[in-house]
Amino acid sequence: MEQEILKILRKKKNTSLTSIEINDFLGLNSVSDYNELEKVLDKLCKEGKIYYSEKKKRYTPIENTEFKVGKLLVNPKGYGFVVLDPIFNEDDIYIKGINLLDGRNNDIVVIKIIDKSTREGKVVKILKRDDTVLVGELYKKDDSYYVKPDKKEYSDIYIPDEFLNGAVVGHKVLIRQKDDWQGHTGEIIKIIGHKNDVGVDILSFVYQYEFNPTFSDDVLKDIENIPTKVSTEDLVDRVDLRDKVIFTIDGDDTKDIDDAISIKKISNDVYELGVHIADVSHYVKRDSILDNDAYDRGTSVYLVDRVIPMLPHKLSNGICSLNPNEDRLALSCVMNINSKGYVINYKIFKSVIRSRKQMTYNCVNDILEKNIIPNGYEEFVDDLKLMNELSNILRKKMVNHGYLEFNRPEPKILVDEKCHPYKIELRKQLTGEKLIENFMIVANETVAGFIEDKKLPGIYRVHDKPNKEKLQVFLKFLNLKGYNIKADINKFKVSDYQRLLKMFKGTDEEVILNTLAIQTMAKAKYSDINIGHYGIASKRYSHFTSPIRRYPDLTLHRLVKDYSDPKGPQNVSYWNKVLFDIAIHSSKKEQDAIDCERDVEKMKKAEYMEDHIGEKYIGVISGVCDFGFFVELENTTEGLVRIDSLSGDYYVYNKELNAIIGKNTKNRYMYGDKVLVEVVKASRETSQVDLEICQKNNLSQIKNEYKKSKKTSKSTHKK
Repeated sequence: MEQEILKILRKKKNTSLTSIEINDFLGLNSVSDYNELEKVLDKLCKEGKIYYSEKKKRYTPIENTEFKVGKLLVNPKGYGFVVLDPIFNEDDIYIKGINLLDGRNNDIVVIKIIDKSTREGKVVKILKRDDTVLVGELYKKDDSYYVKPDKKEYSDIYIPDEFLNGAVVGHKVLIRQKDDWQGHTGEIIKIIGHKNDVGVDILSFVYQYEFNPTFSDDVLKDIENIPTKVSTEDLVDRVDLRDKVIFTIDGDDTKDIDDAISIKKISNDVYELGVHIADVSHYVKRDSILDNDAYDRGTSVYLVDRVIPMLPHKLSNGICSLNPNEDRLALSCVMNINSKGYVINYKIFKSVIRSRKQMTYNCVNDILEKNIIPNGYEEFVDDLKLMNELSNILRKKMVNHGYLEFNRPEPKILVDEKCHPYKIELRKQLTGEKLIENFMIVANETVAGFIEDKKLPGIYRVHDKPNKEKLQVFLKFLNLKGYNIKADINKFKVSDYQRLLKMFKGTDEEVILNTLAIQTMAKAKYSDINIGHYGIASKRYSHFTSPIRRYPDLTLHRLVKDYSDPKGPQNVSYWNKVLFDIAIHSSKKEQDAIDCERDVEKMKKAEYMEDHIGEKYIGVISGVCDFGFFVELENTTEGLVRIDSLSGDYYVYNKELNAIIGKNTKNRYMYGDKVLVEVVKASRETSQVDLEICQKNNLSQIKNEYKKSKKTSKSTHKK
């Protein structure tokens, strides 16, 4: 009923209705139905999804009022920000201390904008007190115990002796705040481990973002009856593809294999591409204990030394994983694609496959880029080359349509058995990686089209147009950097972005400017309403290809099966009710996973740099503020150069130029400038790296200084 009410109210802009009018729209006839409606309306008001006017006795969607709903983040200095609900598609709102009401960190609040020009607001109502847990370190002071939260915005929490629950000083713990008016008393609900124990630093972030590294006894019991082998009964109504040449391509250490591929050329102008995805929905039944747990997790989390899986290993690495030489159930999308890269025909069906080989990107790249054939790959070379031929066709079509190719290498942090980082490698997208990406994109588009063409409820991966204000600032900055950009932000097209990316290519600041371009864009998210995907330049797109590690993909598999039923589409009313909530929750958990992965990566980079204090690195200025500027090193570690460490002049921050400028010399440190820096401090505890400037801008001098520093460093290590 909730979603039906929201759809009725959102049908027209500025719609507001009385409860009687909503009752009539829903076609309710009994007193009991009307009483239930009143309860649901009250619940929606408490959740901040709709607003009730006491004066007019009418209900209105919250987005159509002067009020907004979001999460309150309180700074220890007394002010706060409200991160708005995604439905508003707006930046955060600043809240002065006097306008916080009695709001606490992470409360869900209703606010009113009081100054549009400065984006300032005030809290008018607290919808939900924060009942989330905190992670921190237990310490003792004056015979009392306290937890210092890892999140800096929280004050220390007093722990009464009766709430220690076995924890001792130095333990990293999970606590729940007690509901007192100050919010500074808590109870320890879990001991994560001692702060110096191996891996506890990473686990602290896992718990902080509310991911559970273990599965409950209820979940483990629920999977006891899930088989480890495909049975004869499982093959009913499935197309048998076990005689086809099908294989997987993944990273060297991948264990949860979602997707397999096959290829055939059926005419001079047509390729047959098969994308075969693990049929997770066969084993994870809707609304089961296992399914509810997977929904709560939303996604797998990939960290430096471990994976926090969405599904237990019995499924993620076992019966669902498309392991080589094992029968596996799949949902196959087989497409006929012409020489222009367009899908001219397709079939989506339940299948059983048997992967011939678990290939790695490194080996595939050796074949496609160097013509080196590793042992065991000989019989697959022709298929790989045909796949690469099709991949190039698909990529050309994608780029012609406006696909944005951002050049930003991904770091891979290598750790030893004690989880100590000893190397940071940069992973670039090479031929094999592009091949898989292109094939997954075309499969995702095809399945999204299958859903949309039926005009039935669906779940989509959507990406809105860029934020005009951020875009305007970006273009102004590019002009300051010497790029002659003439563009109307009201008519800024994907092709204009492509033109910018071409201009950046090969420059010293290419990676940084790519990052800045990405920041002008909206965040991709999940939605039950299709608005297209701007970055991929796709009119209809969804996530179908990773159901082992993403709940929206698992949901899409269920939709495909329900809508392909020979008797006609099944469970339409059910999907109509739940997809909005699945999309919102999945988007949140995806962001939680991204933030968790980023914070762990930042911490481990700082720990890596602890071993390299005194060494010099080439970097690019990646952010400028009033207390200094950030520099991203070639290994993607980011460190801070404090303004008071700059010598030879009095330096000030110029917001208009996004630069730090010397008052007398006019020496300028600007976003995108190349610099040589020395590491002066690094801390795993704070995840921070401090740098000092050695040389700026003259690239040849920087490189010479850098080479000298490396030689000095090597000779020092030898001694």
